[in-house]
Amino acid sequence: MELTTREIWAVIHGMMLGSLFLLSYAGGLAELINLGSEWATEAGIAKRVRRLITGTWVMAIVAWLTVITGTYIVYPWYRAKPLAGADLSLFPRSFLLSKPTTVEWHHFGMEWKEHVAWLAPILATAVAYMVTRYGVRLAKDEQVRRAVIVLFSVAFFCAAVAGLFGAFINKAAPVH
Repeated sequence: MELTTREIWAVIHGMMLGSLFLLSYAGGLAELINLGSEWATEAGIAKRVRRLITGTWVMAIVAWLTVITGTYIVYPWYRAKPLAGADLSLFPRSFLLSKPTTVEWHHFGMEWKEHVAWLAPILATAVAYMVTRYGVRLAKDEQVRRAVIVLFSVAFFCAAVAGLFGAFINKAAPVH
């Protein structure tokens, strides 16, 4: 099996960084939900909060790395313009726009990836900040904890939809 440099970067962007963010969401969500458990001790809450602070900052950094590699490394290859008569299958954006059956993959899917996906690291950073700022108070203040869970879930949703579109778009018009 042989991968081109572009394919390696697409794997780093989506399969490694993107999926790491999406998979770690479940652990972070479980920690946030269980933080309010009435069976938790003060020592247990402090330990969970330390783990949550570390985890949310790592997730925020991974989210930033995902959108930065996608925007500045993978996306320029996607939008490269072919010369006249070139094989459009080597130019993903042009290939998608050349067929009526795939044009919406670019118009809606890539628009989501280009713009809405940036909300994931912004919101993940806000979550990490709030977890750091409120710390053990998150266990007692259910309203703030719920706000953090909502922000966390919106970040996950933005990243998940972007990842889904990325997988489908790469299937329809791979970056070679």
